[in-house]
Amino acid sequence: MDKIKLIALDMDGTLLTSNDEISDFTRDVIKNALETNVHVVLSTGRWLQTCLPFAKQLELPSYLITANGGEIWTVNEELLEQHLLDPKMVQLMYELGEQKNVNSWMISTEKVWRGERPENFYDYEWLKYGCDSLDTVKLDHIIKELSYYDELELTNSLPTNIEVNPKGVNKASALKKVCEKLDITMNNVLAIGDSLNDIKMIQQAGLGVAMGNAQEAIRNVADYVTDTNDRDGVAKAIQKFTLDRD
Repeated sequence: MDKIKLIALDMDGTLLTSNDEISDFTRDVIKNALETNVHVVLSTGRWLQTCLPFAKQLELPSYLITANGGEIWTVNEELLEQHLLDPKMVQLMYELGEQKNVNSWMISTEKVWRGERPENFYDYEWLKYGCDSLDTVKLDHIIKELSYYDELELTNSLPTNIEVNPKGVNKASALKKVCEKLDITMNNVLAIGDSLNDIKMIQQAGLGVAMGNAQEAIRNVADYVTDTNDRDGVAKAIQKFTLDRD
């Protein structure tokens, strides 16, 4: 295995506990990793405004991957890359969600829309569409409908939701571009996650780690399964594969 030079962390269900917090132990381990000149990059389905506070809390110095790879930012809020959905497709997906009676939410470049829709979808730039329901049969119907559109990338961050980005946009593709900027390769990456929107970066990283609470498909493709997000699984993986090897 090549030397780990970058740690890519999903947030929900991975870095964050069930209380939406970073434990003191995990924060200390990440600080130790940063002190050894290892980059730590948040790679999340969230938009910038809901992940930046955690990046600042951790004092991360380099990049942020948001909206499942829809945007790449510096921690100084400089936008480096952006991939947008066609407003026509966002409206179509929202209306499909309404027909199937699921909870729809959308991320524009300006805000997160939950329980509401714009008067005109074309007035906004769209990064991601999502919907959720405890009725997975409804979600299966939506996936089937959306699978006919080649321009969409379908994934999830929970077994009870669907997330949609433009085709080819995912955490792995964004992570490769961050690696290029840092003059390293994916073989130098330790990627940690728990859901289907993490699967490509876990598969393509030099070392892919699944959380103990990860979906079964993620555990099956990972090189290693760590502890859960409520038992410092991220910190334990970082210690095992970076700090303990120095």
